[in-house]
Amino acid sequence: MADSPHVVNVTEATFQQVVIAGSAQRPVLVDFWADWCAPCRQLMPMLAKLADEYRGAFLVAKVDTEAEQALAATFGIRSLPTVQLFKNGRPVDQFMGALPEGQIREFLARHVENESDRRLAAAAERIARGELDAAAALIAEVRATDPESSKLFTAEVQLALAQGDRQAAADLMERTPIELAKDPEIARLRGRLAFADAASDAPPAAECESRLAADPADSEARYGLAARQVLAGDYRAALDNLLALMQRDRAYGDDAARKGMLMIFDLLGDDPLVPGYRGKLSRLLY
Repeated sequence: MADSPHVVNVTEATFQQVVIAGSAQRPVLVDFWADWCAPCRQLMPMLAKLADEYRGAFLVAKVDTEAEQALAATFGIRSLPTVQLFKNGRPVDQFMGALPEGQIREFLARHVENESDRRLAAAAERIARGELDAAAALIAEVRATDPESSKLFTAEVQLALAQGDRQAAADLMERTPIELAKDPEIARLRGRLAFADAASDAPPAAECESRLAADPADSEARYGLAARQVLAGDYRAALDNLLALMQRDRAYGDDAARKGMLMIFDLLGDDPLVPGYRGKLSRLLY
């Protein structure tokens, strides 16, 4: 542990430089400990192991509270071990006690990007650019080296959808981990899958538009066109078509227009387009 480049001892004299200034560059995990504290001795090797595993994505700064009582008092340390995580010069989170490794990993996952996270972020960029082979290679690397990554499942669903493999995406979604069941990104992917299914059964967009020009009450063509517009990223046009479908044929597809609008809201998140269309939907409903 002493030889790790990612674990340092800090004192009151070095705290400002190492922790306060240093946390502007990367998160700093400050371990307040004492030699007489048995749980502290249990925790130290685990923190060092994780710091090495994360390859410097965060720094462990050890504070001996017996020697640095003023520092311990400054940060309100009343029990040992206490571990505080600093970002941009201030503590943003903490835990107390020698937690199991799994819980410490969960703590770190909220604040620290590891190598797997960086690879999956790069994979998402490749997917957005249509470089699907490169994205698949990055995701395969994470699957091989970090199969427990909390972000791997989402990346695999995104890739399957980008590849047009709706069945693979659907099979994955049926096995959604329970801890991701309410994740906003999973809701967005579920919506994309639903629209991909709808678009696969719909005529081409030009044919849908031609049918609607001939018969504006053609619900099947209007919903199919909306699904294709969602996949093309034309969310405003899709929402307008779904509103029109609600006005003309609310019962179509077991309330498919209303459900479709809600899925688009999930897809868009906090996009400024959402509040206006939520209001239009509410006025139609109530």
